[in-house]
Amino acid sequence: MDSYLIKVDGFDEAIIGTAVGFNNLNCLAYDSDKVLEILSRDMSQEQAEEYFHFNIVGAYYGEHTPVFVSMGAVI
Repeated sequence: MDSYLIKVDGFDEAIIGTAVGFNNLNCLAYDSDKVLEILSRDMSQEQAEEYFHFNIVGAYYGEHTPVFVSMGAVI
């Protein structure tokens, strides 16, 4: 994996590949449902969803900020 790609700690099993993000830069792509499943191991589903949206999706990690893909229904 390229060293410039930014990973979200603890969610390696949710990585589904790479995507082209901001300014045509490559970034890691995560399966949103898998991230929520991982979070739900330690908190309720409601807490997991809130944490995911505010602390993970809502975070800016720099030019190679990861993207989160919904593999099923629209969020």
